[in-house]
Amino acid sequence: MISEPEDKLDATAAVVVSGPEDAVSAWSQVDWRRAERDVRRLRQRIFTASKAGDLPRVRRLQALMLRSRSNTLVSVRRVTERNAGRLTAGVDGEVVLTPKAKLELAQRVQDSREPFKALPVRRVFIPKPGGKKRPLGIPVVLDRVHQARVLNALEPEWEARFEPKSYGFRPGRGCHDAIQAIFQTAKQNPRRTWVLDADLAGAFDRIGHDHILAMVGSFPAREMIRAWLKAGVVQNGRFSRTEEGTPQGGVISPLLLNIALHGMETIAGTRYGADDRVKAGCPVLIRYADDFVRHEAPYDRAEMKGLRREPVAAGSRRRGKPDLGDAREGGSSPDNDGTGRDCQTAWVRQSRREGVTRVNQRQSPVSGVPTPNLADMGRSAARAHRSVVVGDSEGREKSPARRPW
Repeated sequence: MISEPEDKLDATAAVVVSGPEDAVSAWSQVDWRRAERDVRRLRQRIFTASKAGDLPRVRRLQALMLRSRSNTLVSVRRVTERNAGRLTAGVDGEVVLTPKAKLELAQRVQDSREPFKALPVRRVFIPKPGGKKRPLGIPVVLDRVHQARVLNALEPEWEARFEPKSYGFRPGRGCHDAIQAIFQTAKQNPRRTWVLDADLAGAFDRIGHDHILAMVGSFPAREMIRAWLKAGVVQNGRFSRTEEGTPQGGVISPLLLNIALHGMETIAGTRYGADDRVKAGCPVLIRYADDFVRHEAPYDRAEMKGLRREPVAAGSRRRGKPDLGDAREGGSSPDNDGTGRDCQTAWVRQSRREGVTRVNQRQSPVSGVPTPNLADMGRSAARAHRSVVVGDSEGREKSPARRPW
């Protein structure tokens, strides 16, 4: 029998406790086993209440978590001892390294009566594969502790609500679980032969603040989340306001991203039965943070004959990217003004004779050559296939142009 990970929130707690904790006079005197046990049990109580749909009880338990001294101690330990960025300072240049400073930080967070005010984050860049750089926002150490406290109160509520096939930045889940889910989906239903692999570019930088605040609802620390979202960024000594997005590098940022992307399975058409399995004929969406894979069965010939070949209205805000909302109707450029100029249509069909997927695409009425947008969509929709059929500006098919993807 395989034991459950300790940080999984659906593990059953034998004893349920809550209440005030005794203050400590030295960092070395903290009973960490008891503190972590109290936080874990309170998280499980929040998870259970959220699973049962008892929102008033969830809010009461979250308020109790935010007042918990054990939560403050565990949060300070996480930020100052366990996080990889514990030696990195924010805009105030402060780092907490000594036991005395850690205890003073915990007391300052727990006993503070001043109105909360978030400080801006410090923008740094780290290298990415391919020579690019990823922007990170480093909050001050005090804000990091507060974010860890809020995380322990907010995360269990949403763990009870998140979609089953979401794996990124979640306790007790990892990338190998997502790989296993993709393998099982392809293995159990061989009819889902169409696979779309995509990621959301700049997902952290484009999260809508109003959307996040609407999703968290009446959460007790809602105004603290608003303050972090609106805190701003300092780069090379210059301050910039943040009208959208949440900085990568914050303790609570991955959870806010998952909350913002919650509901993608419903939008993709995934439906679950009484046995918590995807219903037959529905697509499967597997998401890891801002990367996702969609498995779908091909459409039959009768359905393919009814496809429209007219230009499709643009639905994407990104310039030069096709609208991937429905691969059957194809995509169009954001520059589409309804006249058909600078827009294209595409669709995918299954060839029974050759057993390969072909991508039909129209040429641009301006340049007369196939646009790279549709080629990109073809590679995403049929990465494992090799045959492309290109049509002229009138929609007539030419001979297949074979090339490796």
